[in-house]
Amino acid sequence: MPISDILEKRIQYRIKKSKDFVFMLPDFLDLSDRDQVMRALRKLISKNLIMKVGQGVYVKAKESKLTGKIIPQIDLAEIGKAVAEKLNIKVLPSRYELWYNEGKTTQVPSGKVIAIKGTILRKIGFNGVYITYETVRNKEKYYKYS
Repeated sequence: MPISDILEKRIQYRIKKSKDFVFMLPDFLDLSDRDQVMRALRKLISKNLIMKVGQGVYVKAKESKLTGKIIPQIDLAEIGKAVAEKLNIKVLPSRYELWYNEGKTTQVPSGKVIAIKGTILRKIGFNGVYITYETVRNKEKYYKYS
């Protein structure tokens, strides 16, 4: 059995046993070097076990019962929050969530806007739908309803 197949099986085992749904490239770099890990991840993507949702960001995948397409096992908002947590960036409620919870608006937030204390430059999403990260610097000014 080639070494690349062994590495692929190790990564697949780690993904299946993990309680996490979101994985980043550094999670697997203890198994081998970057190029081999990326090659193994591409094989797992082609087998529809995981899907790539951003640069170096992978998520467990499943087949949609409605369309038959491959989709993430968790929704986009949870993926965005998990990525921020893996990058050690604090996640806060977005201004839209706060406005809705305070009764200042009746529009239900979509969850595609996530407030963070820090910066994420990665584009996280799939099928043309992406997360928008809002950086919170001054809470009082940020959360003011206008």
